[in-house]
Amino acid sequence: MSVITESSDVLMHFAIKLEDGSVADSTQSMGKPAKFTMGDGSLTDNFEKCLLGLTLGQKSSFDLAPEDAFGLPNPDNIHHVDRTKFGTDAPAEVGNIIAFAGPDGSDIPGIITEVLGDSVTVDFNHPLAGQRVTFDVEVVAIEN
Repeated sequence: MSVITESSDVLMHFAIKLEDGSVADSTQSMGKPAKFTMGDGSLTDNFEKCLLGLTLGQKSSFDLAPEDAFGLPNPDNIHHVDRTKFGTDAPAEVGNIIAFAGPDGSDIPGIITEVLGDSVTVDFNHPLAGQRVTFDVEVVAIEN
């Protein structure tokens, strides 16, 4: 029987639910499961610990505190950007999610939380930072 270990490649369906029961993300709605490698850093340590020992076809549900899921909001991830940095293709409007170039050239999404005059406040924390979440998982495939 296949079991998830520290170095497994895992294919699974998952749903991330918030405390109010709403679904923040789901592979079922996208129509295909997610694939990842245990230990590659794409999941938090606690999330991986919850998956260890699950078997092929197993369904499980576990609750994660904010620090074990998407982390706590970090005030250092909130930046003030000059409004002139925004254009018609990416307007400075509260609620917009804009991709900014990170130091390594990769895109980093930021949520505009406030616009005051020429100053735009952009929050680069994960949108689910600070949230307690429930993960529902179904293991579809395991390669060890």
